[in-house]
Amino acid sequence: MSRFWSKAIAQLTPYTPGEQLQITDLIKLNTNESPYGPSPKAMAAIQNACNDSLRLYPPPNSDALKDTIAKVYGLDNSQVFVGNGSDEILAHIFLGLFKHEEPILFPDISYTFYPVYASLYEIEAIRIPLDEQLQIRIDDYLAHPKNGGIIFPNPNAPTGQGMELSDIERLLKANANSVVVIDEAYVDFGTESCVSLINRYDNLLVTHSLSKSRALAGLRVGYAMGNSSLIEGLERVKNSFNSYPLDRLAQAGAQAAIADQVHLKQTSQKVIDSRNKLIPELDALGFQTLPSQANFVFTTHPDLSGDELYQGLRDQKILVRHFNAPRIHQYVRITIGTELQCADLIRALKHLLKK
Repeated sequence: MSRFWSKAIAQLTPYTPGEQLQITDLIKLNTNESPYGPSPKAMAAIQNACNDSLRLYPPPNSDALKDTIAKVYGLDNSQVFVGNGSDEILAHIFLGLFKHEEPILFPDISYTFYPVYASLYEIEAIRIPLDEQLQIRIDDYLAHPKNGGIIFPNPNAPTGQGMELSDIERLLKANANSVVVIDEAYVDFGTESCVSLINRYDNLLVTHSLSKSRALAGLRVGYAMGNSSLIEGLERVKNSFNSYPLDRLAQAGAQAAIADQVHLKQTSQKVIDSRNKLIPELDALGFQTLPSQANFVFTTHPDLSGDELYQGLRDQKILVRHFNAPRIHQYVRITIGTELQCADLIRALKHLLKK
């Protein structure tokens, strides 16, 4: 510990990202990146933006990008916020919308950045346990009517299980005086989006990422959609922190990627098809896999621990994610890869199981 650290930093437990090994012939199924490339239109837009304008600061409000997002989702420009990856947006949400007297609520098994941000900004949090099937149960949140905000992914991560819009609407109605944030990083792989509820509930904020279904994890772009008053709050935080969060290349690429709905639907469907094929193959090997509406599966095997699965696959140059945490330490999270990568995964698992 450095004597120059603040007390808040000294007490932090930072987020741990998935491994990023630089190994040849590695099959990387641990960070939920897309196995397919970005939209060709996005690539072309980035290349076209590589010109003399890079000597100038980018448009600080990313209005052209916001206009495109608003058009795609049937919203107004004032209902859209963009940031340098959805993680940055989540940080702004915690600071600008969650720092209240009452504790915030999020699942005990969920995106592990939530407790990191709560600790960073010294926000009291209550972790609501998932049920016996590792699902989010809305009634458990309704038991805490006094809260400073609620956040969870839909579908949840790392479990991959989605929720019905009707359940989320119950939560919104019961929490009219606190912000409900639905993190839809994986929504394009089989879950119904909450964006359609934005104009009916001023306490709803929906976040999206370009890192998953739009295959632009390297570009670092995310966006939030909600009532204009919520967006204004995020803009106030952003402009007190970094008024130029998105560079010119990111704005150009993101705008083209979001406009290219055809590419989004085609590649998302390929992932869904591969997932639907992989789960029965895992079942045949004795795995117990949770239902998934994401671009990954969360699975366990009675004969091998989660760590043995992780290490055994790693030894065969296949990376998956293992969370050494209560209730889920026997599971591994496996990103859906290409058809060939999924076939290699099954071969490696058969080798581990000697089947």
